[in-house]
Amino acid sequence: MEKTYFEYLKKRSFLAKIYRNYYLYPKIQKFCSKNFLDLGCGIGDFLSFMKSGKGIDINAYCVSYCKNLGLEVDLMENNKIKFSNDTFDSILLDNVLEHIEDPNLLLTEIRRVIKKNSNLIIGVPGSKGYKADADHKVFYSKEKLKNLI
Repeated sequence: MEKTYFEYLKKRSFLAKIYRNYYLYPKIQKFCSKNFLDLGCGIGDFLSFMKSGKGIDINAYCVSYCKNLGLEVDLMENNKIKFSNDTFDSILLDNVLEHIEDPNLLLTEIRRVIKKNSNLIIGVPGSKGYKADADHKVFYSKEKLKNLI
């Protein structure tokens, strides 16, 4: 399953790359400090755009791919973020939450590693994007996401 999902991520269209690099990532970048964590970094698209951060992912194929790109990425195991308390000034969760049935453990870990008064940036797909990936488990409306946080 890990390799299949890794291959799926690598098949992003050219249009999707243009959208991310010239529209989405410049907007996200405004809320990220130099000391940020891309949690669920996938194939490192945002880390390649903004190289000052660190990444973590549960997919060993993605981690290996990112390391080969020269990105600072670690494998996340047992729902633990491998960093000390109060490490990051900002954390990005871009298209992560919808893959997790119960995100409470992850949110608890985020709370542990993010500094007080920092930015947690969350991106989730709309209904069309949600339906496009069989690995998506939970759809987040704006209201549901507010309630979760």
